[in-house]
Amino acid sequence: MRMSRRTFAAAAVAAVLLPLSACGSGGGDGGSSDASGKVEGDITFQTWNLRANFKPYFEGLVAEFEKKYPGTHVKWIDQPAEGYADKISADAAGGTLPDVVNVSPDLVAPLARAGLALDLDQAAGRYRGEYLEGAWGAHRIPGTSGTYAFPWYLNTGPLFYNKSLFRRAGLDPDAPPKTYDQLFADALRIAERTGGKVATLANVPTIEDFGRYGVPLMNQDGTGFAFNDPKGVELLGKYKQLYDAKALDPQALTATPESSGKKFLTEAVAMNPGSALDLGNFKKQAPNLYRNIGITDQITSTGHVNMYVMGVMVNAQSKRKPAAVALAHFVTDAAHQMSFAKQVAIFPSTAGSLDDPYFTQEDGTDETRVRVAAAKSLKNAVNYTPVLFSEQMKTALRNEVARALQGKESPQEALDNAVKQCDTLLRQQGQ
Repeated sequence: MRMSRRTFAAAAVAAVLLPLSACGSGGGDGGSSDASGKVEGDITFQTWNLRANFKPYFEGLVAEFEKKYPGTHVKWIDQPAEGYADKISADAAGGTLPDVVNVSPDLVAPLARAGLALDLDQAAGRYRGEYLEGAWGAHRIPGTSGTYAFPWYLNTGPLFYNKSLFRRAGLDPDAPPKTYDQLFADALRIAERTGGKVATLANVPTIEDFGRYGVPLMNQDGTGFAFNDPKGVELLGKYKQLYDAKALDPQALTATPESSGKKFLTEAVAMNPGSALDLGNFKKQAPNLYRNIGITDQITSTGHVNMYVMGVMVNAQSKRKPAAVALAHFVTDAAHQMSFAKQVAIFPSTAGSLDDPYFTQEDGTDETRVRVAAAKSLKNAVNYTPVLFSEQMKTALRNEVARALQGKESPQEALDNAVKQCDTLLRQQGQ
């Protein structure tokens, strides 16, 4: 249940957007950053796969905005999850990009570098204090100055673990691992006690896992990757030990979030990341697992958990910029984020919203327990995945990690090769 964009965040193929970097100035707005003036006129607002479940919410939102700003008219369009990046790429190239667009950080990066995303630090900096600092910063792009989308909804989640499998291995089911050392030790213990039949983890380490471990992911100026440092090599070496001991699921090399979730549901793995959305699935699909479910915090060496963030971007070339900025802020202000969060298991990015009783008071259910814990951790969470880390880069890292786990390369060789490939792709982005 590691989150995918099908349920929340950014699994779009940013690579198809890369040619856009040649269309603009390579950073900054393609149009004026001045968003002052009367809020009026016709604008288009595009969301990402939200109509099916939230049509009444967004129709009400649009009606409320038009009532607040007489003389405006909002055309709301929604695009399916499949092909969303391709659609944005085509619209950007053809000059038909909507005025206000639902984006993830990896999607906004090439648009910002092409001069198609409005710099909100300049055009709407007065709103910055309304949002969590980590959320506002999630849409900053290395190599450019500015922030290129209003932060919208956030998500994060705990680690779920199977108390029954912990108990069977002689581990305290009420004392899950809190550090990486404890995690790796417990994983080896479970594998040993079950004869390699039960793994603890079902996923190979991704870029966000390196981030949580405390590995520097990029150099300070954002011109190259750095996750092949000694700490990165150490983490991959630990995963190699788990893989050899069958404490990491043998199918982890080709696992998807969905397949990892099924492994956990069938009690073939002892731990898996997830969110409050998953508890209902456990209850319906795996009652025995639900009776033995344990919930603990994400493991991190930095003190900051990972967060997923979605944003709302304003087209820098919009002819109705005041109205577009007003709508983007309206969609993401505290009141509307709170109302949206109560319809679906997501969290607002606005400062102070996570102190609402809805996110701080438990009622004895697992659902509220997860919600309260996640909300607390989000206050200082960060988006570890670099905004310039494209799908091609993720594939390069994953392939090299697999080679290291299989013993075809050392952890150092694998990460050196991954950094080299990612740096080459990064230079291509800037061309």
